[in-house]
Amino acid sequence: PLYEVDFKQEGFEWIDFSDSEQSVLSFIRRAEDPEDFLVFVCNFTPVPRYKYMVGVPEPGFYRELLNSDSAIYGGSDMGNLGGVETVDDSVHGRPCSLEITLPPLSVLILKRETGWQANRLAS
Repeated sequence: PLYEVDFKQEGFEWIDFSDSEQSVLSFIRRAEDPEDFLVFVCNFTPVPRYKYMVGVPEPGFYRELLNSDSAIYGGSDMGNLGGVETVDDSVHGRPCSLEITLPPLSVLILKRETGWQANRLAS
């Protein structure tokens, strides 16, 4: 659980805090197990960002756990069809990245699938 390291430096890591031109912030929240992490991407403008690149620490499929623009929350339902696979481009000093659709005025939370979940998605 993420709360295990709430008050430790290891629990939070910036991906990018300097994209002021597009008003986008991204960061990682980690649990005690460093392989257990979530990626947060926040768009603070009313403009959608298509093909937005976010560096991530591990390759694989990242499932969209939360999209605040989902129709469930009264949004326009713009997003990434439930998740996205990494690409080999190094961005933000990370070995791979996600090319995502970032809805307007939204927060996305993504989690890398591991173990049987990743195998099930690959087949």
